[in-house]
Amino acid sequence: MKIHEYQAKDVLRRYGVPVPDGEMATTLEEADTAAKALFGKGNVAVVVKAQIHAGGRGKGGGVKVTKSIEAANDAAKAILGMQLVTHQTGPAGQKVQRLLIEAGSAIERELYLGLVLDRATSKVVFMASQSGGMEIEQVAHETPELIYKETIEPAVGLQPYQARQLAFKLGLDAKQINSAVAFMMGLYKAYVESDATLMEINPFITTKDGGLMALDCKINFDDNAMFRHKDLKELRDLAEEDPLEVEASKSNLNYIKLDGSIACMVNGAGLAMATMDIIEYAGGKAANFLDVGGGANQEQIESAFAILLSDPNVKAIFINIFGGILRVDVLATAVVAAAKKLNVKLPIILRLEGTNVEEGRKILKESGLKFEVGATMKEAADLAVAAAKGGK
Repeated sequence: MKIHEYQAKDVLRRYGVPVPDGEMATTLEEADTAAKALFGKGNVAVVVKAQIHAGGRGKGGGVKVTKSIEAANDAAKAILGMQLVTHQTGPAGQKVQRLLIEAGSAIERELYLGLVLDRATSKVVFMASQSGGMEIEQVAHETPELIYKETIEPAVGLQPYQARQLAFKLGLDAKQINSAVAFMMGLYKAYVESDATLMEINPFITTKDGGLMALDCKINFDDNAMFRHKDLKELRDLAEEDPLEVEASKSNLNYIKLDGSIACMVNGAGLAMATMDIIEYAGGKAANFLDVGGGANQEQIESAFAILLSDPNVKAIFINIFGGILRVDVLATAVVAAAKKLNVKLPIILRLEGTNVEEGRKILKESGLKFEVGATMKEAADLAVAAAKGGK
C-alpha cells in the first residue's frame, strides 16, 4: 500500500524524524490558509507540492517554490486539479486532488537514505548515497559504487555503529554525526514498526545552519500486515489506484493492470509470470497480471471475468491453470458459469493441467461454448496471440 508524501511525513514525525512544517490542502481556500500560516511564522519561502503516488513531480510542474502569499496561491491554482504527467504516471498522467503546502528549507546538500528488504539475504538493507535528489535507479545503474549499504541483522536491528558508518560515508560534518545517527535510528524504527516494505528519503538534506531534515519521503507498506495497523490502513487513497485493481482487491484477487491485449487468469504468482513471458515470446502482450489463488471459488472467478472484461484493450482471455488445491473440474465449472452469466463474447483460450484435468476438459467441451484448449503452454499462448490479433 502506498501513501502520500504528507502522510509519510506524519509517520516520521511520530518517530522524531525532522521534517518541514506543512499542511495538506484539498481546496484553494485551505491552501491559502496554510500559506498564510507558514509565511506568518517567518518562513521566507513556501513550497506548493502536488500529492500523487508517483515520482518526478517537480519535473512535471507539480512542485513550485514561492516567496509570497500571492505566488503561493497562484501555484496552488495551477497545480490543484491539473493532470500531472511524470515518468511514473504514464502519458495519461494523474489528477492532482491534494496539495502539501510546506515551509521552504535552506538547503546546503541533497543526500539519499533508503530502507528496503533485500530478498537475496532476507534482511533489511539501509542504503545511503551522496547523490540525493536523483532517481536512485539511475544512480544504481550508472554509478553503483556511490550507493553505500548496511545489512541489518533482524535479531538485533540497526546498530548505532552502522548508522555512523553511513553518516561518515555521506561526508557529514563531525558535529552532524550524532544527529544523523538519531535520524537513521528513527527511520529504521518507523520502517519496522509500521511493517513497511520501502522507505525512501530523497532528498535527505543538510541545511545551511547544519540541521538535517527529510525533505521528501516515500513509504510503501505490506498489504498483508495492515490488519495490525488500522490507523495506517485508513491512509489508503483509492483515487490514486487503478479502479480495476481496487475492484479486484475487494474479491481478494491479485490484479495489476498492464498495457497489452491478452487478459490472463492464472493460479499462482510464478505461473502468472511464466504466462506473461510466454505470451511475449509468442508475439503478444499481456493486459494484466491476475492471480486467483489456489482456493478460488465461482464467485471469485466471476469477479475475475468481470474485471478482465472491463478493460477495453482486452481482445482475448488466456486462462492458464495448474490444478492442485484448485481442482481443474471446479475451475472449469466456474469458468463456464461465469462465461454464460456475463455473456462473454471474447475468445477464451485455456491451458489446463493437474488434478481432475480430464473431467475439466469434458465440462468445457460439453458447455456449448466455444473454448479453445491448448495442449501446452506454448500452444495455448500461440492461440491467444492469434485470437487477439483477429485470427482464429
